[in-house]
Parts: sequence; C-alpha cells; structure tokens
Amino acid sequence: MSSSTTNTTTIGTIGAPSRRNTELALLVFAVLIPVFAYINVGLAKDGSVPAGVLGYSLGLGLLAGVAHLVVRKWAPYADPLMLPIATLLNGLGLIFIWRLDQEPSLGKAMAPNQLMWSTFGVALFLGILIFLKDHRVLQRYTYISMVVALVLLVAPVFFPGVNGAKIWITIPGLGSLQPGEFAKIIIAIFFAGYLMVKRDALALASRRFMGLYLPRGRDLGPILVIWALSLMILVFETDLGTSLLFFGLFVVMLYVATERTSWIVFGLLLSAGGAVAVATFESHVQTRVHNWLNPLALSNGGVTETAQAMYSFGSGGILGSGLGQGYSRLILGIAPKSDYILATVGEEVGLAGLMAILLLYGLLIERGIRTALAARDPFGKLLSIGLSGAFALQVFVVAGGVTGLIPLTGMTMPFLAQGGSSVIANWALVAILLRISDTARRPAPAPAPSTDAEMTQVVRP
Repeated sequence: MSSSTTNTTTIGTIGAPSRRNTELALLVFAVLIPVFAYINVGLAKDGSVPAGVLGYSLGLGLLAGVAHLVVRKWAPYADPLMLPIATLLNGLGLIFIWRLDQEPSLGKAMAPNQLMWSTFGVALFLGILIFLKDHRVLQRYTYISMVVALVLLVAPVFFPGVNGAKIWITIPGLGSLQPGEFAKIIIAIFFAGYLMVKRDALALASRRFMGLYLPRGRDLGPILVIWALSLMILVFETDLGTSLLFFGLFVVMLYVATERTSWIVFGLLLSAGGAVAVATFESHVQTRVHNWLNPLALSNGGVTETAQAMYSFGSGGILGSGLGQGYSRLILGIAPKSDYILATVGEEVGLAGLMAILLLYGLLIERGIRTALAARDPFGKLLSIGLSGAFALQVFVVAGGVTGLIPLTGMTMPFLAQGGSSVIANWALVAILLRISDTARRPAPAPAPSTDAEMTQVVRP
C-alpha cells in the first residue's frame, strides 16, 4: 500500500448501548399485565378462568415478540420504552373492550374486530420500520402530504353524519374509516417540512406590545389559513375534536420552530374566537357545550352521558370496584367502548388505576419529546414534536371531555378505545417516532485510523 493511500475502514462505533434487552424485559410485563387483567375479569363475571386466555396470551405475546425482533434488527438504537408502553395500552384496551362485550345491552362484541385491527396496526408498524430507512425521506413529500391531508380531512363531508358529526367515510367491504386519525400524522409531516424552511421568516417580529413580540403582518398568513381550515372542518363536519387537534398542532409546532410566545397567544385568541363564532349558529356544537355546562338538565328529564360518566368515576373511588364489577353499561349506546371507555377504567380500577393509565400516556409523550431533543436534524426535531404534540392533544381532548373539563369531542382514546382507524394510525405514529429515535441515538462511527506513512509525515518536522 502506498503512502498516499488512506484507510477509511471504521473499526467500531462510539456511543451508548442499544437497550434492547431492557425493552424485552418491559415487554414481558406489558404482556403479563393484560393477561392477568383478562383472568381477573373472567373470575369476576363467571367465577372461572376465561376459555380464551391461552389464545389471547399467545396472540399478544406473538405480536409483541415480532415487533421486538424487528426493532432489534432494523432500529437497534431506538427508544426502549415506546414499544412496551404502546403494547401495554393496546393490551389493556382489548381487555376493557372485551369486558364491556360481556354486557348484552351494549350490542355486538367488538373485541375480536379490535384485535384484528390491532394486528393490522402492528403490521403497519413493522412495515414502517423495515422500509423507512431514514425519516428525512419524508421531507421530500412536504407539499404532497399537504394535499393528501386535505383530501382526508374533506372526504367525510360527502358521507352521512354519525351522532351529529361527519368524521367517517364508508368503504364497501371494509366498513367505516375515520380519516382524521391518519390525517394527524400526514399533517405533522407537512408542518415539519414547511416550518423548517419558513421558521426564520416566521420568527421575525415587527413590534413589541404588552411584553409580546408581534409577528409581521405578512407572516400571519399561514396561521390565518390554518385557522380558517379548522373552522371549515368545525362548520361542515361539526367535528370539534379534529378542529382542535388540527389547529392546536400547528400552533404548537409554530411555537417550537420560532420560539415566539406571541404565536401561542394569537393561536389561543383565534381558537377561542372561532369556537364562539361557530357555536352561535351550529346546533351540534351548541348541544355539546350545553351538555357540558348542564349535564343534569336534559329536556326529557334524563341525564347526559357526561353525567353518567361522572357517576362511574364517583362509584369507583380510589381503588375501584374491581375489573368486571362496574356499571358503565348504564352509559347509553356504544359510547362505553369508544368515547367513554375511560369511565369504565375509572370505575373498575379507580382513581389510582386511571392515574396509572394517564401516566403511561404522559410517559409515551415524554419519550417522544426526548426524541425531539435528541434528533440531530431540524426536520426530525419538528416531526417528533409534531407527532408527540398530536398524541398529547388527542389524549387531552378525549380525557378532558370524559371528565367534564372541556366539552366532549368525537375522538377516541389512543390504543384504549374501540376503533380500527385509531389503533392503526397510532401504531404508525409510534413507528415513526422509533425511527427518528434510532437515528438520533445511533452511535457516531469511530474515526478511521491513519496509515503509518501518514503518521510519519505528520510527525516529521
């Protein structure tokens, strides 16, 4: 080998361990806890171990094991907590839905379909990790993702409404689909790509007013357009949840990109003003607000679902009535399995169990934000914070609606509530976060060693 030849072969990597064994240990607990909950429900309802416990245990364990092996192979340095948390939430959701299936008054069984959709969600999770080698590839589709997201958001307008809101589309042979669940991911991709390019212009301030740096007039355009689109969703689809998620996500990402508190203030003012304006003439929104403010004042002498959920939380107390021993079947319709599944959680596992579930959501959101802080590229940072923010906003609006903090929305609790679109979309969201996390935590290559001849040239005076 000549003295001018450089050896570029890397001899190792420098960085933290992959933590895959930690993930595997946590996954064992994430599978065992729902299995024990399944057995507990069966003992409470029938006094015997459910006949399907073995199949459920093997199925959930197989899904978790395959997901772990794919992460170990294709994302070895990804965050070790996200997959176990998602598995635990999904497993507990299946148990609570199956528990409610035991109540004849709540209609047909939903747990088998939910298990099928969960399998599809895990399959999509695996596909994203295997085929999406680098999250920065998504940046190429910034404006295409905008078009796709708008199509998904507008599509439900042309289909009949369900319970007063147009948030579903019907596909022959597949049933109903909630496109807003997928739109939140695609919107986050668009916002991340757009704000990465425009953040410097949006960060400029023209004047200072009452301690806030006001943005320039021409830079208000994007937030006004997004505000108008969120109002259109609220008007034509009467979907308060998607409207809040759509606009809130943009404001959060805008604040992170520009570090200007003024955007948060403008966002809150526009959101409040738009909601009040729409509520003045949209009867569905008025009904939601009225039921929120007056849960015991129905015209027919009954009580709202929100009041029934309050009764469930109250009867659960601190430690709950026990799995399978609650009365959430008294909540009308299929709401106990979807919008109000948190009422069953609060009643049967109590305040302690409900707080544990919310802490799991909070921990998953925290790991997403930690991924954003660790990401080495601005697109990855914005996309991580966007996906985490969308997840956090959805948890807030659902939990807030069920507990009476805010008016009820038509969204579902991620992983926990019945809904195929929701569980598939949220598994995809976790997969993208894991891909970004793997890229952020992957050790840097060790520097290539120099040849003896090169070292001699450096040392020689």
